[in-house]
Amino acid sequence: MPKAVIVGGGIGGLATAIAFTLRGWEIEVLERSTRIEEVGAGISLWPNALRALAALGLDETVRGRAREEDSAGIRDRKGRWLSRTDTEAIRVHYGSPVMMHRADLLDILRRAVPEGAVRTGISVTAVQPDGTVVHSAGTSAGDVVVGADGIHSVVRRAVCGAIEPRYSGYTAWRTVITPTEPVGEMGESWGSGQRFGYSTLPDGRVYCFATADMAAGTPGGGLDELRARFGSWHDPIPALLAAVGETAILKHDLYDLPPLKTFVAGRIALLGDAAHAMTPNLGQGACQALEDAVVLAHVATRGGDLTDYDSQRRPRTQMIVKRSRLIGAVGQLSSPMAVLARNALLRLTPSSTQFKSLAPVLDWESPRGGDQRSSSTSPMRTPSGPRT
Repeated sequence: MPKAVIVGGGIGGLATAIAFTLRGWEIEVLERSTRIEEVGAGISLWPNALRALAALGLDETVRGRAREEDSAGIRDRKGRWLSRTDTEAIRVHYGSPVMMHRADLLDILRRAVPEGAVRTGISVTAVQPDGTVVHSAGTSAGDVVVGADGIHSVVRRAVCGAIEPRYSGYTAWRTVITPTEPVGEMGESWGSGQRFGYSTLPDGRVYCFATADMAAGTPGGGLDELRARFGSWHDPIPALLAAVGETAILKHDLYDLPPLKTFVAGRIALLGDAAHAMTPNLGQGACQALEDAVVLAHVATRGGDLTDYDSQRRPRTQMIVKRSRLIGAVGQLSSPMAVLARNALLRLTPSSTQFKSLAPVLDWESPRGGDQRSSSTSPMRTPSGPRT
């Protein structure tokens, strides 16, 4: 039986394990942490991600623990609408996006992975193009080795050498709170070099996130700073901040990856943040990792050359990385004249134009053709090496 060794037990790694399992492959997931768990944050799953989850047989399970997003848009710090997302048009053309807690998605994926396939507390130190993985517990070998080990991927070194992530220029705070009063329409609010957004989770809690221009590694930045920056913004932001507990705040500088020349080398393939880490401005990081998982399993288990995976996934994901970086740059504009011009342009842009701009992101379909288990005894053809 062919085998896939997957380095990383996050959303992308677990989805990949499920995708290969459905096609009859043996899997081994190597996770550095001693426990597979997710931080306290929400996650948007757009229709393209739900189609990937449907290919894994999990879309209905996910929807059962998620909430359909029924409103969205951008306001200024005083609450005046700058732009509204045509959620009805998205629903009609692509299906409804949903919001859920990241921990719930991770739990659903973990439960779908065969018992005993995940090994925790394993640190990978090196990967070779022939499928050998060197780690803290010895070695593993696979017909395919999947690098799903995040933006600081060890596996990526075997594919591309040393690649330094790029700092976006701003940091982010995330928290999940229990509001004292119901929260109305969801969305983001843009100020000068700062943004604040919120969305309701299925259990009534509210996921809040904020960004601010800041040098990488700036210390501090807890609840007092959040309230100082956003406490005078429009309702319900002050009330949401009043409900935040100090220990519930996550603060991370935001990075993405420059375009890689290839996602594959020999038997190795990269996916998720290891291949195309992106800023969260389009809400597509996890969505693209789910797409990656489905496409990689489709290509590899049908005897395909992994360069087919590269040619399908690299142009698309790098396009989305670029778009997300651009949206972040616009959202973080800080000079008064630039902010005025940006806000005026947003007000003048029809919602239909925004809807059309989403088409290249949302119109992805999962690969089809052939029985999933028909190639379960046929490992992939090994490519000659990385493309440059």
